[in-house]
Amino acid sequence: MDLTIGSRGSKLALTQSNMVADLLKKHHRDLDVKIEIIKTKGDIILDVALSKIGDKGLFVKEIEQALLDGHVDLAIHSLKDMPTLQPHGLKIAAIPEREEPSDVLIAKSIHSLHTLPPRARVATSSLRRTAQLLAARPDLQIEDIRGNVETRLQKFYDSDLDGMILAYAGLKRLGLTEHISTVLSPFELMPAPAQGALALQIRESDHQTNSLLQAIHDLQAWNQATAERAFLQTLEGGCQTPVAAWCEEKKEQTILHGRLLSLDGQQSLDGSLAVDPGNPAQAGKTLAETILQRGGTRILEEIRAIES
Repeated sequence: MDLTIGSRGSKLALTQSNMVADLLKKHHRDLDVKIEIIKTKGDIILDVALSKIGDKGLFVKEIEQALLDGHVDLAIHSLKDMPTLQPHGLKIAAIPEREEPSDVLIAKSIHSLHTLPPRARVATSSLRRTAQLLAARPDLQIEDIRGNVETRLQKFYDSDLDGMILAYAGLKRLGLTEHISTVLSPFELMPAPAQGALALQIRESDHQTNSLLQAIHDLQAWNQATAERAFLQTLEGGCQTPVAAWCEEKKEQTILHGRLLSLDGQQSLDGSLAVDPGNPAQAGKTLAETILQRGGTRILEEIRAIES
């Protein structure tokens, strides 16, 4: 059987696509897998901050269109980059085992956020990271940085920046963990919802590919990502919002932790809730509604006012 995977052309995206291809071929010996590279808007526009152009779907829409048009059979995305709602006719069919979701600090000589010098310059392109950095260290000077992982690393080492924040998962998959100064605690810098998870997206009508993917589907990763993305979806108000979520496995129970922040990090609301494995989305929805009632609605209104 032939299977065509649609992938972005970055080294990380191709590494992830090849990881999935290898997993599938281990379970389906007669499977012939081909990878087709598709450029997305996010790969083309590199000189504008993500928050200025709207990052929801920025790295997935062109690949989803190729899937809808039948040019590819399977799309592989970093799940944190995907909108919470699926286009009509598509679905996330499976999530393989999840990588460690934490963020990391890359620095030239410093090994923690708290030992960075006063008014240190730290690079990130994420509103979520920016808000949490400013909550922890209001003196930090946040610099926007774009490009794939290797490009960001090169930009960082060629600059006078003091630090940079990246996801552990991408560095691990690329074999670049030697650049990590410290892995940040999820309570210190909470990850993006579904960070470290890969989404395997197909056409809803493609039952054959759906069946193939179940061999590499990880239920724990699915439940974690579902709870975290439900938290995000409930808080999304059509605006770019600093939202973080992370599921902790604790004594055979999954605990969802969620965080909503103002853009400047000066307001931050946290909460936690046990996840029912039979209905993980409900935990995300309930926790988000609790945070909205505790002042989250006001934070969202203030963000919308700034955007308008």
